[in-house]
Amino acid sequence: MENPVAVGIMEELEAQSEVWNHIFRFINSMSVKCAVELGVPDAIHAHGGAATLPQLAAALSLPPAKLADLRRLMRMLVHAGCFAKKEDDVYALTPWSRLLVSSEHTAAAPFVVGMLHPLMVQSWHSLGAWFHGSAPTPFAATHGKGIFETTREQPGFAAVFNEAMASDCRLVGQVLVKKHAEVLEGARSMVDVGGGTGTLAAIVAEAFPHMKCTVLDLPHVVAAAAGARTPNNLDVVGGNMFDHIPSADIMLLKWILHDWKDAECVKILKRCREAIPSKQNGGKVIVIDIVLQGDEASRCDKSRESQLFLDMLMMVVSGGKQREEHQWRKIFTDAGFSSYTIKGMGLRSLIEVYP
Repeated sequence: MENPVAVGIMEELEAQSEVWNHIFRFINSMSVKCAVELGVPDAIHAHGGAATLPQLAAALSLPPAKLADLRRLMRMLVHAGCFAKKEDDVYALTPWSRLLVSSEHTAAAPFVVGMLHPLMVQSWHSLGAWFHGSAPTPFAATHGKGIFETTREQPGFAAVFNEAMASDCRLVGQVLVKKHAEVLEGARSMVDVGGGTGTLAAIVAEAFPHMKCTVLDLPHVVAAAAGARTPNNLDVVGGNMFDHIPSADIMLLKWILHDWKDAECVKILKRCREAIPSKQNGGKVIVIDIVLQGDEASRCDKSRESQLFLDMLMMVVSGGKQREEHQWRKIFTDAGFSSYTIKGMGLRSLIEVYP
């Protein structure tokens, strides 16, 4: 019979290992960011998808003294699943590190850099104190102002943040026009509400050349798109979605409503409803956002974990939240909409909302 004291000690050691794994999970994130900043995915891609450690060091212009440290970084990233290791210390891309290759149209490297920017990461250090304070978000508690004010006042951060959003739009845009094109077919016009620098709207405009597409965002945001090549059927309008939205058959809200509390979401949706025709005449709102899985979802479900990460991100950075279906239903109903349908889109969903 095992000694119960010894069993208890072993359980504590296992628990300590689990605590450490949670404490140090940020090392995975920062290692990925380091790989992106060094250009490791690009270097492997340039070598045909696989490269030895010396080849990587040469491609990255690293001094010989850093070779052993590069090996340690790659060991960590192989363990994380970012890269695969073959025989003779050959490193290869995996499905998700292919998304980090900067030459790919759907490259996610800017998203890595944007979400792990020091201004974003520093906000998490204020989370505990924020629960006892009065600041609207930990981001505001840390920096003295909200994220949207910060992007307006700090052009360097705004550029990084906007490119992070644009990189996500490139992937979502391809999915939208190639897998869910039916939700846009037949529409004569569309407004991308809060559409940033216009990346998503440009993809839609190119796929539907007979549709008039408009990007609406704050003047300083759309100004960043000045001079960019855009399709002839795409216009950019500076304005405030809380005050007025140009009329169109379709309102597109990609990753907008999760930034706001329910009351603000209802106000945005009411503005959208005022700007579209009836359902019979083709009017609708397309929401691309997370429909949070309920508590009954598996504790080990990676999709569920990613959604919870993004919910916490909204709490810390913008003051918004991710919503379960019943919460979406309530804000749609409160805004005066009659019905909706939901289609899966990876971690997110495509929701068609009808007046």
